[in-house]
Order: sequence, then structure tokens, then C-alpha cells
Amino acid sequence: MSTILHSVTLKDNTFGIQQAKNNKSGPTCNADQMGLNDRDSEIAVVGLGSPIMSDDAVGLRVSQTIEDMHLDSVDCYQEAVGGLDILPVIHGYRFAIIVDAIQTGSYNPGTVMIFSEEDFESGINEASSHDVNLPTAIRIGRQMDPSIMPEKIMYIAIEVEDIKTVSETMTPAVEASVGSAKNAVLHLIEQFRS
Repeated sequence: MSTILHSVTLKDNTFGIQQAKNNKSGPTCNADQMGLNDRDSEIAVVGLGSPIMSDDAVGLRVSQTIEDMHLDSVDCYQEAVGGLDILPVIHGYRFAIIVDAIQTGSYNPGTVMIFSEEDFESGINEASSHDVNLPTAIRIGRQMDPSIMPEKIMYIAIEVEDIKTVSETMTPAVEASVGSAKNAVLHLIEQFRS
């Protein structure tokens, strides 16, 4: 059985370690021109990770599980992005839930943790666009165009054991945590709706 922790303190900035890979610049247009304020759903559930790096796939699996439920006003995404590339995915939603693997070594594999943006204030840094962690990307998004950023963003992080082995199979403890992580996402959706 997985443990669910709320707002745990991290020793270091290990959540969202993926880096932006394609920092593309080009013509700009406003949110209305891009249709970002015309989302049909209020809530985005974004699973992050790699489907071929063992436990790193857990965010993708949880998001897919939620998508399979066909919930009203909830859009689900499975993305292999990080850094600033997350911003277009969540623009225009009222709420966002980001689900990802985390490897702190402080918790048992399969532990499900719930974080708010405020939990990452100390992890925000001034870095180049090639070294932007998830909390920093969110802050940059809020500074660039707060009108298209979600009102509230929550994070579900699952402590993982192995993110280095090339495999489409997750370790048993992390595989067993998918149901608990799904329930944590459903809990947050319920809170957003109330």
C-alpha cells in the first residue's frame, strides 16, 4: 500500500529535473489568438515522464488512468517535456495537476506526495532557459503572462526507485502506487470543483 504525504519538505530541488530541450522562438501572438483562453475544460491533468525509462513512466500512467475515466471538464496529457515546454500545455486552464516521478531517497518507492506551488519557493532559481526546473518554469510563466496561467497548480509526486534503466516496466512498488496516485489526483479534482 502506498503512503500519501501532503506538503512534505524536500532536502533539495529534485522534482522536475528534466530540462527544456527545444527552446524555440518565433512569431508571438496573444492568448486569444492562440485559443488559449478558449479551453472547453477547466482542469488539466499532466503526466510527465518517459515511457521507456522504468519508473519515470509513472506520471504518464497516472494521467492515462484519469483520462480513461472520461471525467467532465478534465483534459489529460501525457508529456515527455520539462522546463519551459510545460507552459503551453497548461495555458488557458483554470486549474492544473502535474504528476511526475521524484527521487529523493527520503521515502519508500511508491510513496505519493502532494505539493502546492508554495512548497517549491526555495527551489526556484535564476537559471538559463536550458536549465529550468518545473517550479522555475511555472514562476516564469506567471511573470510572462499571468492571465493565461492556471489560478492554482498542484503537484502529485511519486517516489521512484529506478529512472535509469531502459524498460517499459516499472518496479513493483511504483507500479502498485498508480492507484493511490490516481486517488490523489481525484481528490485534488474534487477540491478544485468545490
